[in-house]
Amino acid sequence: MTESYRVRLSGPVDASVRPPGSKSITNRALICAALAHGKSILTGALQSDDTRVMLDALRNLGFVIDEKCEGTELQIIGCSGAVPAREAQIFVGNSGTTIRFLTAMLATTSGSYRLTGVARMHERPIADLVTALQSLGANLQTESAGGCPPVVIEARGMQGGAVAIRGDISSQYLSGLMMAAPYAHQDVTIHIEGKLVSVPYVRMTQSVMESFGARVTSHRDLATIHVDHTAHYSGSSYAIEPDASAASYFWAAAAITQGTVTVEGLSNKSIQGDVRFCECLAQMGCRVTEEKSGLRVTAGPLHGIDVSMNDISDTVQTLGAVALFAAGPTRIRDVGHIRHKETDRIRDLACELRRFGAQVDEHDDGLTIFPPQNLQGATIETYDDHRMAMSMSLVGLRVPGVHILNPGCTAKTYPGYFEDLRRACGNSHRAANH
Repeated sequence: MTESYRVRLSGPVDASVRPPGSKSITNRALICAALAHGKSILTGALQSDDTRVMLDALRNLGFVIDEKCEGTELQIIGCSGAVPAREAQIFVGNSGTTIRFLTAMLATTSGSYRLTGVARMHERPIADLVTALQSLGANLQTESAGGCPPVVIEARGMQGGAVAIRGDISSQYLSGLMMAAPYAHQDVTIHIEGKLVSVPYVRMTQSVMESFGARVTSHRDLATIHVDHTAHYSGSSYAIEPDASAASYFWAAAAITQGTVTVEGLSNKSIQGDVRFCECLAQMGCRVTEEKSGLRVTAGPLHGIDVSMNDISDTVQTLGAVALFAAGPTRIRDVGHIRHKETDRIRDLACELRRFGAQVDEHDDGLTIFPPQNLQGATIETYDDHRMAMSMSLVGLRVPGVHILNPGCTAKTYPGYFEDLRRACGNSHRAANH
């Protein structure tokens, strides 16, 4: 028996929504708090599979973490750069942030560690990060073909110095290096080779680091980043913003249903780049306004656009859903790196959009979506990808007969997604098993 979620049709959505805390900020703040001197209190933290994997890993490494307010408040005692456990086997599931951030963090300490994950994680590249850490004096290696996990670390500290790393595979490599760098024996200067993907996530990393006391200097629009090894993290009280990637689904729901949605707690000044998804919707014909409570999207007649989503690639699938309801084609560019995510998000998104009747041209760096005259219902494969499940469910708000397979995969970043969507749409959804 395969579990599925049957999406129920909705009229124009008129709602205010506050998504849970940002996964990206939560896991970054946990790394900084763990390395810090003293106690940190994180409020607004996300409770999801990805953050639970990070919490479990840190506890396995000997950190004391107290959870309050149903896990949205985390209190953690930092280790002043010396990880308590000198030996550990760490399971990271399919959490890219966890394995990349922990690999860099553990390379700066002393001990023997092995990081493993699910089968898909052992196909996701990490060689560029490992090579960069090795060039800074760290002792680690990968065990799978193609420089993929498991990762084995025989940590003896990290010397520091200058290092070059490619920018076109994953910004998480750079973020991991940056967060570990204050605990090298020398300053760390990172030179980015080629075009850097997901720039806002790197700026987010810098912002979180600085909130915990690090000194980070970037030059030439992040072509070079310098981290001061004498400015260590200090325990802090840190408030985590609502997740902007999760917010994209509700803004998209407004566009698709010709409604209005305000996402509370986010503004154009957010440290999360994915608030720029609203700019894509504005280009398609929606009206975006910043209210006291948050960012509001009001639908208008939708038309296709040609857009680079390199900086906001976690919202590609969301825009793919909206594109089905636009007049004319939508071309999404500069996101070739999302082929290395939980699934190949270009190939598999194209496949699922075709089930609705769309013509989709797949490109190396993205895709072009030609909406059909008449959309049809479909049973959607999610590939154990939380973003595929959440984005494709939006099509069912206007198209009857949409079923989402394995809806539980949304627990990776948003366990309560379908319930929140149901509330926003006025109790117009229900789950079903088939």
